[in-house]
Amino acid sequence: MGKINITQTKSKIGQTVRQKRTLEALGLKKMNQTVQLEATPQILGMVRKISHLVTVEEVK
Repeated sequence: MGKINITQTKSKIGQTVRQKRTLEALGLKKMNQTVQLEATPQILGMVRKISHLVTVEEVK
């Protein structure tokens, strides 16, 4: 499994509670915050659900 960088690019204000909890579960608490996580199927599924709020980059 590779690693990915996930950056929150949009605010969680006005989003559903489920989307807010997904952001927190990924470790994103502030705008423009970046976390590096393992690219597991569970993490990729979470990212897919909030893809409109984040940007994803693959780490090599």
